[in-house]
Amino acid sequence: MMRLTPISNLMAKPSFLPPFMFGLLFATFEVILSAKYPSFTVDQSALLALKSHITHDPHNFLATNWSTSTSVCNWIGVTCGSRHHRVTALNLSSMDLTGTISSQLGNLSFLAWLDIHQNSFHGSLPIELTNLRSMKYLDFGNNSFNGEIPSWFGCFTKLQRLSLYLNNFIGVIPSTLGNLSKLEKLSLGGNQISGRIPNSLFKCKELKYLSLYNNSLEGSIPTEIGNLTLLDTLYLGDNHLKGEIPIIIGNLTSLQSLHLSNNKLTGEIPLVIGNLTSLIVIAFDGNNLTGRIPTPPPSLQWYGVSNNNLIGEIPSSICNLTSLMGFFLSENNLEGTIPECFRNLSSSLLQFDLRYNNFHGQISEIFAKGCMLKGFRINNNELEGSLPQSLSNCKDLILLDVGNNNLNDTFPNWLGNLDQLQVLILRSNRFYGQVDSFDVKISLTHLRIVDLSHNNFSGYLPTLVFEHLHAIREGYEKKVEPKNMQEGFGDELMVNYAFGLSFTTKGLETKFQELLSIWTIIDLSSNQFSGEIPKILGDLSELESLDLSSNKLEGRIPTQLKNLGFLEVLNLSQNNLKGPIPEGKQFDTFTNDSYMGNLDLCGLPLSKSCDIDEETPAKFDNDDGDELNWKFSIVIGYGCGLVLGMSTAYIVFTTGKPWWLIRIVERVRQIFEKR
Repeated sequence: MMRLTPISNLMAKPSFLPPFMFGLLFATFEVILSAKYPSFTVDQSALLALKSHITHDPHNFLATNWSTSTSVCNWIGVTCGSRHHRVTALNLSSMDLTGTISSQLGNLSFLAWLDIHQNSFHGSLPIELTNLRSMKYLDFGNNSFNGEIPSWFGCFTKLQRLSLYLNNFIGVIPSTLGNLSKLEKLSLGGNQISGRIPNSLFKCKELKYLSLYNNSLEGSIPTEIGNLTLLDTLYLGDNHLKGEIPIIIGNLTSLQSLHLSNNKLTGEIPLVIGNLTSLIVIAFDGNNLTGRIPTPPPSLQWYGVSNNNLIGEIPSSICNLTSLMGFFLSENNLEGTIPECFRNLSSSLLQFDLRYNNFHGQISEIFAKGCMLKGFRINNNELEGSLPQSLSNCKDLILLDVGNNNLNDTFPNWLGNLDQLQVLILRSNRFYGQVDSFDVKISLTHLRIVDLSHNNFSGYLPTLVFEHLHAIREGYEKKVEPKNMQEGFGDELMVNYAFGLSFTTKGLETKFQELLSIWTIIDLSSNQFSGEIPKILGDLSELESLDLSSNKLEGRIPTQLKNLGFLEVLNLSQNNLKGPIPEGKQFDTFTNDSYMGNLDLCGLPLSKSCDIDEETPAKFDNDDGDELNWKFSIVIGYGCGLVLGMSTAYIVFTTGKPWWLIRIVERVRQIFEKR
């Protein structure tokens, strides 16, 4: 039976009154507070639900900070309005979080800013997000979201920025995005979006930034793009777009960056491009564009039209681009000479790439003092004469590739001044003479790729150069973090110095899309070098490829080369080398191809065995070779070695699997993976 206690009885008990009144007041205060500050309930619940959907928080940002013991307005990444104390912004970008998006996030009805880019969120986006009608800024970029781009994004009528780049979205671009009349930035690049660019998108006349790069978009560039007169950045590269570049693009007078690379565009580059006086970047590489190079606007800093079918000569008007930093014309059908007026651009030009064209004539002395050049690539043309000594003014030069031309000169010893030089390629020209005759102080601290192959160099191998290749010596890789040879300029532009760089190993040419900054190569093949292989090569412990083939080298292979623990490729073929091939370490991984054409070499992997008098170990080689006090021990040692060698050979050939060789190869592979 329920018992009722009259209030008058309660009031008659003074001992109960204080707790009762306190509880009543607290309850009343809580109701008032909840009504005035709903963030204590609705917003907190929504954020805690999101927290529960996060499966990995490696830095414990949310685990230790998002606690009910403090106000949500003090939580990391959370911003509240000063008047109503509701959550207005949520920024969880770059926290390495993994998880999915909770549907309760849609309860943050005052949320106007949501930024979770550069994490590992996945799954699809919940439709409950449509409740966020105050949304102005939405950045889901660089995550792993999948499925189609929701059409309900079109309901965010206040949205100014939408970033979904670098995810796994599929399907087409929803036409409903055309409803976003206030949209200023749309970034959908780096997904798997297909279909055509919807015409409705060009109703968003406030657009300043449009990025659809690296998808599978088809069709032509809509002429309606001319409606976006406020557009300053347009990224449509790395798709399957075809047709001509629309002339209406000349209406985009605010345009600063125009990227149409790696599509299937045809026709000529519109002359109206020259009227875009704010244009800084043109990137039309990797299309099927024809015709001549039009005069670009004087504001241009980066001009990329490589890998097309352009013809004609470089217009002298290019020399009026006094702010030009990058000039990329490679892999076209261009001809003529390199204009002497390029001297005017020395103080600004960083990248100069004319490779794989039909340029001829001599290279003028166009590099003035204060030259800023970092990459000079003119390989695979018909250039002749000498290499201009004014290049020595380019103190920041990193890559020099003049291979496959008709240059005819002695070795440019002034290159020793370029202490930033990493890659030097002179191959397949008519250079001649000795390499070791330097009349300047050598400073080749960073040089790690040297290709002088297929020339007429003579004399001894350049020991003076080898002595200064500090980048290939032990310990250097610990000072330099392995990374690709590239450099960023601003937030949007990345220049890959080594793109398309090629090397030949044992007759096979390999082109690199990227090149690690720790890759090391020496190729002096197909010259007239004579004398012995210098022992100092054994000090270049980080060397990965060594080609001395097709020269006139003689003597023995130095055992010091066994110190090259990272050597993947060795080619000593077609010389006059003699004596035993060193054994052990990397030498146990090389095949017959490395030694062909040296009739007096013996030992594994060749079938020719060594006579006892040929097997004198190179470690005993010295200038006092006529000493006799160790000869007896040699005879004894060879006797034991012969027995051991025959035993080892028996094991190898009877088992059919040289496990020691397999282990060495596997160990080398693991070393390279770690690096």
